[in-house]
Amino acid sequence: GGPAMIRAAAKNHADVAVVVDPSDYAVVLAELREHGGATTLALRRKLAGKAYARTAVYDAAIANWFADQLSDPAPALRAIGGHLLEPLRYGENPHQSAAFYRTSELRPGVATARQVQGKKLSYNNINDTDAAYECVAEFDPRRTAACVIVKHANPCGAAEGESLIEAYRKALACDPVSAFGGIVAVNRKLDAEAAQAITDIFTEVIIAPEASDEAIAIVGAKKNLRLLIAGALPDPRARGMLVKSVAGGLLVQSRDNAVVDDMTLKVVTKRAPTNAELTDLAFAFRIAKHVKSNTIVYAKDRATVGIGAGQMSRIDSARIAARKAEEAATGLPAPLTIGSVVASDAFFPFPDGLLEIGRAHV
Repeated sequence: GGPAMIRAAAKNHADVAVVVDPSDYAVVLAELREHGGATTLALRRKLAGKAYARTAVYDAAIANWFADQLSDPAPALRAIGGHLLEPLRYGENPHQSAAFYRTSELRPGVATARQVQGKKLSYNNINDTDAAYECVAEFDPRRTAACVIVKHANPCGAAEGESLIEAYRKALACDPVSAFGGIVAVNRKLDAEAAQAITDIFTEVIIAPEASDEAIAIVGAKKNLRLLIAGALPDPRARGMLVKSVAGGLLVQSRDNAVVDDMTLKVVTKRAPTNAELTDLAFAFRIAKHVKSNTIVYAKDRATVGIGAGQMSRIDSARIAARKAEEAATGLPAPLTIGSVVASDAFFPFPDGLLEIGRAHV
């Protein structure tokens, strides 16, 4: 078949030029004209390398499909392949090189989105935008409007609302300092009112399933602001594979597709939560799923009011979340953590973390 013929041609690159990418046609034609109908060994080696990579990506997609069909989470051999979307200016830090690749997975998000305007996405923009869009997808747009603001791969504010602008304002109120220069994700069609509010402060990226013409025009006034249209929301219940590199190897795990609505919650206290508290707890747990451990999320009225992320101690996460709530309460009679609920991914072997949470008067 085709892959075998491509590999055979690549193996014989000393005498054969194999072309698998139409974008290489112009280069090959130029060499043929320049060298009297021949190509250079340097070009043939480059083309052979691309040919091997192309068939490897093809084979990887097939191998992973078989592993999925056979429900094999740990096949003896695991191949990962991707198609270059674009080289990036640098990686997480300026001295690191980077590139963005798209895999065969058909999951709506930053890799499949159409960039309407703005500067090229950076490595950190892509990472943060993915985190924001995966988080906001936890909220069914048929039920509620939702907005998530992310900074350094962690939500710094999230909320539900009757409209996108209400959800955005509630999310922004959680931590307006961290939201400056952040990523904003919404779960419904971006409208003019929400676009105007979002562009009132410096924002790096907005991602939405769709956007109205009026919203696009408003965002367009900020020439550097990136607007991404994803076309749809990713399914939080869908299966998938996540890959992380370690020295000399790869860690592979299934996507976290657990959804709090599908869980059976058990009350272990003397007082059962009220319906309003259960609603807020479900909201908080949706967000906690997307906050780096140790995670503490304070929530009230379907909005985050304090988030503590990525601390080595759950006590510190609780303190940071409460302190941020106090800082955001300027002009209010009291921090919004009073009367709030809390969600966490942490295991509490001792009462110290819970006692620290209690000091916030939840």
